[in-house]
Amino acid sequence: MGLGAVTAKRIPSPSGTNPDATIDAVSTREKAHKLLDELPESEIEPVVEFIASRGGDPLLRLLENAPEEDEDISAEEEAAVQEARDEIAAGAPLIPFDEIKREFGYEST
Repeated sequence: MGLGAVTAKRIPSPSGTNPDATIDAVSTREKAHKLLDELPESEIEPVVEFIASRGGDPLLRLLENAPEEDEDISAEEEAAVQEARDEIAAGAPLIPFDEIKREFGYEST
């Protein structure tokens, strides 16, 4: 999908070698508008939803851009996980998440 006939601003060439030369300066916003205009109607809604979802939550943006976990699990961490699994299998009572939130001052909504 190309940009086709996007109206571009003409600016002087920065090279200085040819004072009459110009280059096209198309903004990213103009490119985005052109690409959206070229989409079939059936593909526009998912794009709009994606764009709308990107602006709101800074934590979500942070998590989306976080590097993938690449640390190895230590023997101690693995042992702690196994201990928790064994407790659950033995019938240890589970604490509801709402109770944990209350304990730490985060009331459920």
